[in-house]
Amino acid sequence: MLDVRRLRLLRELHRLGTIAAVAQAFSYTPSAVSQQLSTLEREAGVPLVRHAGRRVELTPAGADLAARAESVLALLEEASAALAATRSELAGELRIGAFPTAVRTLLPSALVALGAAHPRLELLVTELDPAQVPDALRAGALDLALVHEYDYVPAEPDPALATEPLLIETIFLASAADRPASGDDALRQCAVLPWIAASPGTLCYLMAVRLCQAAGFTPRIRHHADDFATVLALVAAGQGVALVPELALPADPAGVVLTALAARRRTLIACRAGSAGHPAIAAGAAALRTAAGQYLAARTG
Repeated sequence: MLDVRRLRLLRELHRLGTIAAVAQAFSYTPSAVSQQLSTLEREAGVPLVRHAGRRVELTPAGADLAARAESVLALLEEASAALAATRSELAGELRIGAFPTAVRTLLPSALVALGAAHPRLELLVTELDPAQVPDALRAGALDLALVHEYDYVPAEPDPALATEPLLIETIFLASAADRPASGDDALRQCAVLPWIAASPGTLCYLMAVRLCQAAGFTPRIRHHADDFATVLALVAAGQGVALVPELALPADPAGVVLTALAARRRTLIACRAGSAGHPAIAAGAAALRTAAGQYLAARTG
């Protein structure tokens, strides 16, 4: 019988390409991953992985098994959800991941509602960059998460995850001086100015670079900051211009001029494929939808 946990490791090796990357995604050591894959080979009775110089690659049998693992793991998630639905009360852990601005604005009311409706449900929140969410969901470190994607940084389809739209935000150019009402003109005026952007490798950083490149220039980034309160403080101090999504804006950012751009950020609810019907995950998603509705009502009111 093939071990499900080892199947998950094989699937991730097929996706990520190296044992080191799989180990990092699952918080294992590389040697532990190698040992688990060797055990899976013995269970399968055929070679699944072969060495190619210093790298490893999947054999045809290994690649075929990794591809089949997607549907197997999704079916197991569906079975687990069906069993959980037979219980009379929600209990146990619900591990939720979200990016910082959502943790600050959307999550508090969702957590209060969940706690009141399901007092035996233990809610565990992790703040992380959306780029880290797929690995955390795949590895089982999270059950439910908020992710976002930008225009110019679309999310790649992931067969291991199920997503649903939650919220669409306007992206603003934040500066210490007035800019034209037109977003493209405002961006082009900033071609010679210093920029403030998130850390390289984050979605916010990629969005800033690609949006500027679409306007005809590459931004000269002077400062890196991942907290939007810090970003706005640096903008107000005349240290550069920046892109800020609507969810990250205070009611009245002092010393900052905001210019609405055509670009948008979309927030989505994500979970593992097959798990959306789990009562705890469904309850968490419903609470997040309610919180997003309250935010939109307050924003438009």
